[in-house]
Amino acid sequence: MAGGRPREFDIDKALDRALDVFWEHGYEGTSLTQLTTAMGVGRSSMYATFGSKDELFGKVLDRYYLGDAAYTAAALKEPTIRDVARKYLHRNVDAITNPDHPRGCLVVGSALRCSPENSAIAADLAERRRATTQALQDRFEQGRLDGDTTLTLSPAELAQYISTISEGLSVRAATGVSREELHTIVDVSLRTL
Repeated sequence: MAGGRPREFDIDKALDRALDVFWEHGYEGTSLTQLTTAMGVGRSSMYATFGSKDELFGKVLDRYYLGDAAYTAAALKEPTIRDVARKYLHRNVDAITNPDHPRGCLVVGSALRCSPENSAIAADLAERRRATTQALQDRFEQGRLDGDTTLTLSPAELAQYISTISEGLSVRAATGVSREELHTIVDVSLRTL
């Protein structure tokens, strides 16, 4: 029998199920049993297809950024700095309160629950958050170069501010604050600019 047994599960569905488990419990709080049960695969199939738990988590994060967190790329295309900030934060609220997933942000939630034993995971999560902040800063710098001077903060300060608001919104969403209240927080935050 050339090529071995055919795969008996849908990889995309398995990744989506793993994403929800990691999202709900964080990287550390997720056991292999929870993952394999949710994914509908045995451990050997999981390891053969996705590698270690760390590797699976990396694949899940990549999927998250291409799907649920893709609003960042859309927001960066807005015409003004203020529009970028508004769309980014409001779309963030919609994503972290989406009833199809656990509340909050997969990345922020996992980072908050990451012990020193998983420093490589914590470093990856920090780098992903830093990259988002850098993408915002780059867009704000481009806005300034294009003549958008409506905001008084520097691009770096504004990017840090927006990222901090976004991460705080995630924590608030995870604790049950309503979507409407979170949108109000965004509106208040934008008015302070």
